[in-house]
Amino acid sequence: MIAIIDYDAGNLKSVEKALQYLGQECVVTRDEKEILSADRVILPGVGNFGDAMGKLTGYGLVPVIKKVAEAGTPFLGICLGLQLMFESSEESPGVEGLGLLPGKILRIPDAEGLKIPHIGWNDLKIKEGTRLFQGIPDGSYVYFVHSYYLKAGDENIVAATTEYSTTIHASVESGNVFACQFHPEKSSTVGLKILENFANIR
Repeated sequence: MIAIIDYDAGNLKSVEKALQYLGQECVVTRDEKEILSADRVILPGVGNFGDAMGKLTGYGLVPVIKKVAEAGTPFLGICLGLQLMFESSEESPGVEGLGLLPGKILRIPDAEGLKIPHIGWNDLKIKEGTRLFQGIPDGSYVYFVHSYYLKAGDENIVAATTEYSTTIHASVESGNVFACQFHPEKSSTVGLKILENFANIR
């Protein structure tokens, strides 16, 4: 069973539909027992960093997420879900993130000819041997929607990067903790393969 954490995020249904398409049993929930008993947990998200941390705190989900990470349960953050897993974001100064991994979320620098937010398909430079990208060719395209990006505090956790005005840490994996800045649930066959890889992680 895969638990999708419900804190009123916008892309819950599309993540649920993608998993159902793959034949995965999943539940959208904010119930602590359901989350902690799940085989895998996904933290999706779109929107504002500060608002999202406020919702997670309000629903009592911050300690639950930390328990999941500490228990060794495979855990995946998607888009804003990735950003929330780190220490802080320039989008919401003074708001602490979950701090599951070291790093900060920065605004994508302005660059001539590039629009912010970054919306669209970009290719990935994939690190060899990563579990999330098993069977996915380097240079595969995935779908992004974001104005802020991850600069990881530890380069060793970066599983994939993309270039958009700067080098963006597009995916990370560290032990049982995984995250994608892009939307695998909206990234066609490549995205479905990433979700399938996550569902098969032991």
